[in-house]
Amino acid sequence: MKTLHLYLTRQVLASLFMTVAVFTFVLLLGSVLREILSMLVNRQANMWTVANAVGLLLPFVLAYALPMGLLTATLLTFGRFSADQELTAVRAGGVSLLALITPTLLLSLAMSCVCAVVNLEVAPRCRVAYKGLLYRAGLRTARALIAEKTFIKDFKGYIVYIDKVEGDELKNLLIYVLDGDKIDYYFRAARGRVLIDDTNNTIRVWVWDAFKVSVVGGKRRADWAGEAMLPEKQFDRRANEATQLSDMSYFQLRRELRELEMQLGRALPYSKGSTNAPPPSSRPREFRGADLTMPVKVQIHRQVSFSFACLGFTLVGIPLGIRAHRRETTFGMAMALVLVGLYYSFYIVGQGLETRPEWSPHLILWLPNFIFQAVGMVLLWRANRGI
Repeated sequence: MKTLHLYLTRQVLASLFMTVAVFTFVLLLGSVLREILSMLVNRQANMWTVANAVGLLLPFVLAYALPMGLLTATLLTFGRFSADQELTAVRAGGVSLLALITPTLLLSLAMSCVCAVVNLEVAPRCRVAYKGLLYRAGLRTARALIAEKTFIKDFKGYIVYIDKVEGDELKNLLIYVLDGDKIDYYFRAARGRVLIDDTNNTIRVWVWDAFKVSVVGGKRRADWAGEAMLPEKQFDRRANEATQLSDMSYFQLRRELRELEMQLGRALPYSKGSTNAPPPSSRPREFRGADLTMPVKVQIHRQVSFSFACLGFTLVGIPLGIRAHRRETTFGMAMALVLVGLYYSFYIVGQGLETRPEWSPHLILWLPNFIFQAVGMVLLWRANRGI
């Protein structure tokens, strides 16, 4: 029995490493192409920044790749085990299915613990650090926002065209001044500079050696303008922006929930039975009849419930792999993607209803675990009896 357990465990672990690597690569590739690669192409980031960003993304991606990889690994391993008639031989030797899969179930529990640590603490902190890295990279190289040979419409009331960008220095600028939707006049400047305000997270363009070109009496007229400065352009992200709920760790969410409850008068520091506690009606009118803490609760339940995905996927993956009786890798991958899509659909619905407390969205997040674990146990019982 020990030899059989070691054999199955090695098979599951080998498939697990392969599938987790594949899913991690695919998920990372999506994030890299969307956010990082464009910065590298536009010279907003160097290779060291990209490497740091990928490293910070790994825990966040691993939280999704690990359950998906374990599901695929169980489907592949037990599908091959059944297709090669090894399961039939084991049963003929008097070994039950439940005794055979015990190490795999223990492995899924261990992976659930790993997912819990990643989901509750590591992934949120890495996600915050990742966003901070992108912000700092964009701020240090904000001059890259002033692209050359492009009509830039980010400055309100102006359209800017720059022939050449050399670091902070700009060459040969055209600055069109708008009157509503129409061009009123424009400046032509030989030189300019990008000015970055780190404190207020704004960017300006200062130009000199400029001429103001306008049309007077049907004729073009150029007047010496000297120096000019464009209005500030605010960055999309601010340095002091509060951390989003989806990027908070479990303990940060608990503190946020407690503070919000204190503000709403639901957890005021009065002793039990105290007569000086304010009644619920004393809360502001806009708070009555609404659970404003629900978005925080949804994030807390999402992190905790998602940590049990490995167990549910394993319970479903083992009997489905046996029933499929297939050894093809593509079939296992396809089935895993279908199950993962079904599982995550509950999370999408729950988070979409986070502002509708009457639907109890925090409880909806637990439904996929209950459904997958219940269905998995029924299928295992039937497979163990040979039904």
